[in-house]
Amino acid sequence: MHIFVAGATGVLGRRLVAELEDRGHNVVGLVRDDAGAEAVRSRGGTPVVGDVLDRPSLVEAVGPDIDAIVHAATAIPTDAKPSAADWKRNDRIRIDGTEHLLAAAREAEVGQFVAQSIVWVARQPDGSAFDETATPNPDRTTASALEAEELVEAATAGTGMDGCVLRGGWFYAPDAAHTRQFGERLLAGRMPVVGSGLLGRRDATLSVVHVDDAAAAYASAIEHRLSGVYHVVDEEPVTLAAFLRTLADELGASAPRRVPGWLARLAVGRDTVRLLTNSMPTNAARFRAETGWKPVYSTYEAGIERVVERWRETGAIERVDGRYVWRGEV
Repeated sequence: MHIFVAGATGVLGRRLVAELEDRGHNVVGLVRDDAGAEAVRSRGGTPVVGDVLDRPSLVEAVGPDIDAIVHAATAIPTDAKPSAADWKRNDRIRIDGTEHLLAAAREAEVGQFVAQSIVWVARQPDGSAFDETATPNPDRTTASALEAEELVEAATAGTGMDGCVLRGGWFYAPDAAHTRQFGERLLAGRMPVVGSGLLGRRDATLSVVHVDDAAAAYASAIEHRLSGVYHVVDEEPVTLAAFLRTLADELGASAPRRVPGWLARLAVGRDTVRLLTNSMPTNAARFRAETGWKPVYSTYEAGIERVVERWRETGAIERVDGRYVWRGEV
């Protein structure tokens, strides 16, 4: 197949380009500069210059031989305390980017459109388990994801184009910005467990997925010509406390202390606290039944072990005087 990937230089997109090429497909990756072009070429893809926020550039970039388009572009804020303005670009990429890519897909008569979304757009107010049939419950940071899902459904219903939305769990990987921030802050003793309640003792249950497995899921969705909404998560939801303590143990760092959400809001903002203290337990049963996909890192323990192993291999962490220190990019 000939597959067009928007967001080809991101943490998911880089893996998706390589995954699709390894499966024998031809990938065209959307880039904005020479560094992005090299990243796509190094993974076997063909770069094309354009911007998801520039419709004419997309219409020109998507050729008539493209079989499927993947919208994997996001701009999730990585600042410690993101503001509403920080989320605005991500909202534009989700909404305007989806509209522009759908327009390019129609122009080129593309057969399939696959869009990235997030499972917590449908988490339930009471924290109970949910699946793809649950009524969405968006907040200000996830409303654009739901709007993008609706755009895909409206644009593909009753047409010859299959529209598929993959709602991913909370992504983690050795090169994912938030995972790296967790590692650095745990080693520095500055990464608390944020919980709800007066003393922060109530933990949220999170559904997560290693980005390697997410990329394989996208490739499977394309190959199976899926349409509709699917959840892509690993096999074991985890509390934030368990995730951070496991990561701390692998790093040989001290166990993180607890901080109540009402206090953490002063440092990281209401949106981050909402993400970390509201449960989103779900599963990928529907997706697995349709595709046979099975995550390599079936639980967070296996994934975290590989994350820290990769940090050691790349020199992101280094043992000094019997303990690891964070070196970051090397």
